[in-house]
Amino acid sequence: MDDQVFIGGGGENYGVKQGLLLKYANRHGLIAGATGTGKSVTLQILAEGFSKAGVPVFLSDVKGDMAGLAAAGSAGFKLHDAFMARAGKIGFDDYAYEQFPVTFWDLFGEQGHPVRTTVAEVGPLLLSRLLELTDVQEGVLNVAFRVADEEGMPLLDLKDLQSLLLWVGQNASELSLRYGNVAGSSVAAIQRALLVLDNQGGQNLFGEPALDLADLMRVEPDGRGRISILAADKLMQSPRLYATFLLWLLSELFEDLPEVGDPDKPKLVFFFDEAHLLFDDAPRALIAKVEQVARLIRSKGVGVYFVTQNPADVPDTVLGQLGNRIQHALRAFTAKDRRELRHAAETYRDNPRFDIEQAIREVGTGEAVTSMLEAKGAPGVAERTLIRPPSSQLGPISREVRAAVNAASPFAGKYDTLIDRDSAHEMLAARAEAAALAAERAEAEGQAREFSAARRYSANASPAAPRKASGRGSSFGEEVAKVVIKELKGTTGRRIVRGVLGTLFKAR
Repeated sequence: MDDQVFIGGGGENYGVKQGLLLKYANRHGLIAGATGTGKSVTLQILAEGFSKAGVPVFLSDVKGDMAGLAAAGSAGFKLHDAFMARAGKIGFDDYAYEQFPVTFWDLFGEQGHPVRTTVAEVGPLLLSRLLELTDVQEGVLNVAFRVADEEGMPLLDLKDLQSLLLWVGQNASELSLRYGNVAGSSVAAIQRALLVLDNQGGQNLFGEPALDLADLMRVEPDGRGRISILAADKLMQSPRLYATFLLWLLSELFEDLPEVGDPDKPKLVFFFDEAHLLFDDAPRALIAKVEQVARLIRSKGVGVYFVTQNPADVPDTVLGQLGNRIQHALRAFTAKDRRELRHAAETYRDNPRFDIEQAIREVGTGEAVTSMLEAKGAPGVAERTLIRPPSSQLGPISREVRAAVNAASPFAGKYDTLIDRDSAHEMLAARAEAAALAAERAEAEGQAREFSAARRYSANASPAAPRKASGRGSSFGEEVAKVVIKELKGTTGRRIVRGVLGTLFKAR
């Protein structure tokens, strides 16, 4: 079965091997089922199979148990005998325990290598989704991105965007004439949303060095594909951040990879766990983008597999792009559950030997109804399949093992140190400082001229001119000079500063 990923045994006695053809693995897929029905094990054995076939894998570890791919299973494990019995039942004759090449990534840099991107690469559409902005606020954010492009100011991290928005708010009147209404209230709302994102740890996502996509597509010297695992247990506390990051990653793959047509096997397989988070309350423009990526990224040699509890979590326009299906048990406790179960069964190619709807309701843990693409990409007949046991460790690994894997990683040290080069924040600060210095010089020159004029007036005054009894011995000319200087320090000075700052972006 070198041309496919072995999934398990099918048929009445599970003696017929079921596999996913590598040449159709880039036609995407779905892994669905209620909690506790075996989705995680299915995800694990698919990652193993793709890795052994030389296909790199990217997946998120929501519960921490996918880390077991980095360690081999053990004969001392409590399910060892059950695993061996299942392997014999489905004809898995060369079943053995082994570990796989794994790289751990972590947005927070705690359980793996830090993974970052830049604000500019995420773009206004995904960032608006992440910040839950209204259409009007999204429009203002687009204006900010346009200004950054026109002025040559890189947007790398959150402080770059925050500084740029501050300038946009201060120059809203001028920008409104060029780009349409830029309301200060919208700018303030975006700034508050950025503050919330910052408090949730969003600042860890943005910065440099940015993730190099080539590091996710590494094949080891022994021919196995490297498995990249994103630690998502903490990240899931900010579900919008989780979904936005994964969608950004898909979009970057789509935009950067060359067309390869229909390869013999994928260049990368991408598993999107908890896929419902991507589509919950998603605007139409975002769903359209996901549909576009799902439809076209297969020609780049990337297979995308959505992992979720119910197929209904995925919009029909996207679900129709998922040719390889593994459906674990669904529970039907309500009328809505029964409708969704019936709908899920109707998406499979009928098998005259059993009722698909009933099978989806009845399959046990570690069992699924599967349908894989066959010759010419046609959907295969639905089959009850007993999922093969994993070769790697089932469940999480210890901190010591994880630390050892991170230390031996080929990317150790590459992403650890944050780089803060000159970008929008620093450029705006430098221009503001230069403008302030120019204003101070202009103010000082103005003070000198006014003071000199006051001195000349005082010198030419008649010696017999009566003095005002102030008790401090100050001349009228000195009093005038004080008034002039006071005025210069006040409104005049501020007018000069505003005049310089008004040409902030023009002062290159």
